[in-house]
Amino acid sequence: MVTVEAAVAVCALLAVMALAAAGLTAVIEQMRCTDAAREAARLVARGERQRGEQVVGEIAAGASVVIRGQADAVRVVVSKQGPLGLPLTAEAFAVLEPR
Repeated sequence: MVTVEAAVAVCALLAVMALAAAGLTAVIEQMRCTDAAREAARLVARGERQRGEQVVGEIAAGASVVIRGQADAVRVVVSKQGPLGLPLTAEAFAVLEPR
């Protein structure tokens, strides 16, 4: 009887640990998406759109990027599928620099 209870407790502990690890991974990936969006917005505002798209791939591997230009600004949205199918999205905004 004690063996069964111990086995159930160990399985429950492993499940909690796995969920905690997935949560930590999701937080790290969200931070990478945020960093990638910020850097891409900064580069696109300087006129380096291609480099901005490349940086997103380097910082947040496997992420998709959408760059929307407005009259005098740019908005960058970086999206990625996180652990356990959790969608992760980050958005950054920058004003275009004068040329």
